[in-house]
Amino acid sequence: MSDARENGERGKQQTAEAALSARLQRLNEGLGHARERDRPANGSGADRATTASGYARGFRLSSELVAGVVVGAGLGWLIDRWLGISPWGLIIFVLLGFAAGVLNVMRSAGLVADTALDDRNRRTRDK
Repeated sequence: MSDARENGERGKQQTAEAALSARLQRLNEGLGHARERDRPANGSGADRATTASGYARGFRLSSELVAGVVVGAGLGWLIDRWLGISPWGLIIFVLLGFAAGVLNVMRSAGLVADTALDDRNRRTRDK
């Protein structure tokens, strides 16, 4: 009788394992379909392009700021050498270069419009 009981338990255990395997297989298929549906059409290329575009824009904005400061410092140094007013030309033109760099960054980022210059140019053309 113990053999019959063991065979019965083994049979139940095998059927339970088979049912579990079938359920896991259906779950994997369902997950696969859901992933395919949620995945963008062009894959991770769009994510990489967005990241690269963000890095490029950040590099451009930071280089515009640095360029403004460097040009201001260069002009200030030249004026100091030419007029002999030692630190004042450098100080003033570094500050002006910083202000110009910040303005360029804000224009490039789209926070400041060039409306004042555009309006003035339109008025002179229309006359």
